[in-house]
Amino acid sequence: MGMASKGDLTKARLAESMLELIQTSGYSGTGLNAVIEHAAAPKGSIYFHFPDGKEGLGVAAVELAAKQFETLIVEAAVAAGGPAEAARAAIEALTTIVSESNFRLGCPVSVVTLEMGADSERLRQACATAFESWISPTAAFLEASGVGADEARSLATVVVSTIEGAVIVSRAMQSTQPLVSAADVVAELISQRCQTVGGTR
Repeated sequence: MGMASKGDLTKARLAESMLELIQTSGYSGTGLNAVIEHAAAPKGSIYFHFPDGKEGLGVAAVELAAKQFETLIVEAAVAAGGPAEAARAAIEALTTIVSESNFRLGCPVSVVTLEMGADSERLRQACATAFESWISPTAAFLEASGVGADEARSLATVVVSTIEGAVIVSRAMQSTQPLVSAADVVAELISQRCQTVGGTR
């Protein structure tokens, strides 16, 4: 693979800055001038790389967040001994991120969904795609552990939804306890289901 061009690096930096600012200031609270300043990018660069402006930049930020968390899920799955341990490892990694940011950082996908899901079909779809990119590998990991396809999909959806809710509640309470509790409950739920499957073989 060749080296990324200067333009590609600027585009990536703008998306990264938009992502960070969404997490701390929300989508509506993030202005394009703030993104340019944060990214230390030339003033005309946003509309050069994102001709549709803030919406296009928001989509890029959501896609970046999706990739980051998908990587976290996959790495947890590879490192863990089973799906329950993988879920716990992923939640613990998120807990560290939220805690070390002094509860300023959360899930930018949920932020954009809540703020813009009813106003921008393009952003809503980007958020839906992001959530799907987390549900699918989780379901695949559960299937590989013997859970049926339909149940694996359902359980994966519950797991991702529980994590999303726990992040929001943790930030509101400025406490990691909701995430710690979510890790315990999710791991137990997955463990019970996998044991049931194993016992019926």
